[in-house]
Amino acid sequence: MRLTDILLSDYIKLPLDAKDRDEAIKKLVLLLGQFEVIDDTDQAYKAVLDREKIMTTGVGNGIAIPHCKDSSCPNFAVAMGIHKKGLNFESIDKKDVRIVFLLVGPENNPGLHIKLLSRISRLMSNEDLREELLERESAEDALNLLQEEENYYFDLD
Repeated sequence: MRLTDILLSDYIKLPLDAKDRDEAIKKLVLLLGQFEVIDDTDQAYKAVLDREKIMTTGVGNGIAIPHCKDSSCPNFAVAMGIHKKGLNFESIDKKDVRIVFLLVGPENNPGLHIKLLSRISRLMSNEDLREELLERESAEDALNLLQEEENYYFDLD
């Protein structure tokens, strides 16, 4: 499974208009809920915020990957938002976050959850890709860029 197998253009919010971290997460959770990927958006939102309390998901370089494993998420799904100015995610490098990936999935497959987190991290470690992603004007263009980049990697097993 590739990241772009589950990240659909409908799941990309560009621009992500939010005033803070919690609102950004909420908007991405609601976006997935709108497409019935999440059974209970309130429960999923709480699960993501509970995970945030353990340790920030602001991984640095303007990237955050809020995530949860919860019964409200029967299948794996990823949403992405790009914030034009940046949000405080209390990132490890103290920089604002402009690219947010929300990963949700079931509790019974932690291995795939970790592989998807790793795939996002690996893709976003490419500075050129991050800069190009920030310049995209549409969800389709953003997804196409990620698909092109992901073609350089093997599928997740």
